[in-house]
Amino acid sequence: MHALFDSLVTLITETSTNLPPDVRAAMKRAQQAEIDGSRAGQSLAIIAENIDQACEVQGAICQDTGMPTFEVHVPVGTNQIAMRRTIREAVAEATKRGKLRPNSVDSLTGENSGDNLGPGTPIIHFDQWERDVIEVRLILKGGGCENTNAQYSLPTEFPHLGRADRSIDGVRKAILHAVWNAQGKGCGPGAIGVCIGGDRTSGYGHAKQQLFRTLDDTNPDSRLAALETQIMATVNSLGVGPMGFGGGTTLISCKVGVQNRLPASFFVSVAYDCWAFRRLGVILDAQTGEIREWQFRDPAQATIPMVDAAAGTSAFALTGTEKVLRAPIDEATIRSLRVGDVVLVSGRAYTGRDAVHHHLMEHEPPVDLHGSVLYHCGPVVKKEGDGWTITAAGPTTSIREEPFQADVIKRYGVRAVIGKGGMGAKTLAALKEHGAVYLNAIGGAAQFYARRIPKVHGVSLLEFGTPEAMWHLELDAFPAIVTMDAHGQSLHQEIEAASAQKLALLRS
Repeated sequence: MHALFDSLVTLITETSTNLPPDVRAAMKRAQQAEIDGSRAGQSLAIIAENIDQACEVQGAICQDTGMPTFEVHVPVGTNQIAMRRTIREAVAEATKRGKLRPNSVDSLTGENSGDNLGPGTPIIHFDQWERDVIEVRLILKGGGCENTNAQYSLPTEFPHLGRADRSIDGVRKAILHAVWNAQGKGCGPGAIGVCIGGDRTSGYGHAKQQLFRTLDDTNPDSRLAALETQIMATVNSLGVGPMGFGGGTTLISCKVGVQNRLPASFFVSVAYDCWAFRRLGVILDAQTGEIREWQFRDPAQATIPMVDAAAGTSAFALTGTEKVLRAPIDEATIRSLRVGDVVLVSGRAYTGRDAVHHHLMEHEPPVDLHGSVLYHCGPVVKKEGDGWTITAAGPTTSIREEPFQADVIKRYGVRAVIGKGGMGAKTLAALKEHGAVYLNAIGGAAQFYARRIPKVHGVSLLEFGTPEAMWHLELDAFPAIVTMDAHGQSLHQEIEAASAQKLALLRS
């Protein structure tokens, strides 16, 4: 199959950079449903721009290109060993080209392989069928939404929803709890795949399989179709909204499957995916490996832009009320900010994810962080001569840094933390005590934010791998929303409490 390698690289590239039409249409409807200028409306405007920008430059939609998962159907007699090898080679090549971020990390040492290859990476599932063509389907599901997956053993008791029995209604409550619990951590509006039954392993696997269904299909099982319709009719009333900012669109899709189970077990497994719902497939010639047709999209049809021509190339509009911040930032400026303020950040910022935060607990920082902006981000970077260029740079989920963030703020004088999904009580107390703020950027908007980073001044701790290194960035009018301020206020707490009250209304 002389064309297999090139076909697979094309599939990976298209999946990472170009959302399929059904997802685009759902996001368009979500944008039209929100109020212009609201937090939800602004976030969806940024997302719309980002989708178009990624397609335009064939860049990663989200900097977290996730765990590549391939589902492959082959005719009887196909050499699966050789095909597996070619898939791995294609993944490494796509990583080299910057279409995938190096995401494969040794679980014991933390060392990044650099090419997305390693034990268990990528995930490749083979199955035979009696057709004379090869089907390869790919989903790229990032770590932020992967961390919001959920699995429940029924019967159980849910906060606000009460007892969930081994019934369709119990399953409904499990799904509602999973979506509510995700809040803004999974880059909503999200899409979920659900499996009723199975064991713990097969349940998660089958839930993820549901994400390969198109958003507008109808479940062939009338009972499950009714459940999907019921969930979609009620879940958006919770008011969690895009990015957990409040609003009318919390979920764009719910797909439910079922498997037999053991008498003693009743699992409900939920695979949560973000708005950057990246999945495509191809049908390949079994002899040459050439692409015969695409799944989930028709390349003969022009891609419909997310941003209307009348709006030019920009859907996100400044209002003139934004607060301008330039690093280093003084305490008085920080304390003048309030939850809900939109800020434009310029000047020097430093990225810091899990490895950096852990490092700072035992070592002095490689740079002076007093008055600084710390960005929870693992960018996609490209080496150019002696320097670097940021090609994708959206925020990562911040709650992972909750054990460290308060100490980092206290010890080193950090004034602003940029991330997504919010942080906990310990960080909120530190913001108030030491004069700092948490700024929520729009999760997944990797191309939009990359264009707000005109220069990379340098990098520290590169031994941690490119996503985990501390990159020294120059920001230029980088937009974000104050969601935790220096006065003890948290938008995330407010939305969680308000949505919990609405969740209780769906108890029966």
